[in-house]
Amino acid sequence: MEFQTRQTGDAIEAHLSGRLEFTDHDRLRDIVALLETPKARRFVVDVSRLDFIDSAGLGMILILQEEAEQKNISMVVRGPRDDVKRSIDLAKIGEIVAIEG
Repeated sequence: MEFQTRQTGDAIEAHLSGRLEFTDHDRLRDIVALLETPKARRFVVDVSRLDFIDSAGLGMILILQEEAEQKNISMVVRGPRDDVKRSIDLAKIGEIVAIEG
């Protein structure tokens, strides 16, 4: 998995691409560190360029949600498509994390 970041106003965006799998758990720390950005109130995890997500990747999204909540930052997962959308829907992640089309 690769990711790029962007800050716009009070929002931090992490744009993920490739495959989000168990082997990416070390990179999770880098993404969680984004939540330390001063004045951040919104965290957008853009998954529109992800081709695949496994159960560990889904768990990482839940960890990000928990970390954001602890810092009073609202989080949204943006743009899941194809197999990634099916995996998120199957795991009912949308019941815990806000999903934007």
